[in-house]
Amino acid sequence: MFAKLSLLAADKRAWGLLFGSALCFEIAALYFQHVMDLQPCIMCIYQRTAVFGIMFAAIPAMLINNLITRLIGFLGWGISAIWGLLIAIEHVDIQTAVNPFFATCEFVPNFPSWAPLHEWLPNIFGATGDCGNIDWSFFDLSMPQWMIVIFSIYTAIFGVILLSRVLLQRTV
Repeated sequence: MFAKLSLLAADKRAWGLLFGSALCFEIAALYFQHVMDLQPCIMCIYQRTAVFGIMFAAIPAMLINNLITRLIGFLGWGISAIWGLLIAIEHVDIQTAVNPFFATCEFVPNFPSWAPLHEWLPNIFGATGDCGNIDWSFFDLSMPQWMIVIFSIYTAIFGVILLSRVLLQRTV
C-alpha cells in the first residue's frame, strides 16, 4: 500500500489532481462571493490564500516532475494546508466565541508590503465581510467548519504521501 502511495508523488496526474481540486475550491469561493453575495472576511481571505498556495504548489511538479519540483510542491502544499487549517480553526473560534465582543478580526488583510494582494486583486482578496457572521451553512456546518474538513483532508493526504516516501526511503 505504501509503495503505491509513494509512487503518487512521481505521477504528474496526481499533482494535476491536487491543482484541480484547489482550483475547484477557488471557483466555488468566487461563486459564493460574486453570485451568492456572501462577502468574505479577513479569515476567509487568508483561507483563500492558503488554497491558492496549495494550487500553485502543485504547478511545478505537475509540469516537470523531478526531485526539485516535488520538493517545492511538498513544501508549498504542506505549509499551505497546515496554515489554512490553523486559520480555519481560529475562524471557527471567532464565530463560536462566548463573548463575541472580544473575538474580532482585522479590517484590512495583513499581506506583505511587497505583495498587497487586496490592492492588486480586490475582487479576489478584498475583505468586506465580518468574521463573526455565519451567513451560510451546509449539513449544519458553517463555511469555516467546512474549511477545517477540507484543510484536514489536504493535510492528511500530504502527511500520508510524505510518510510513505520517507518509509520507503525515496527522496521526496
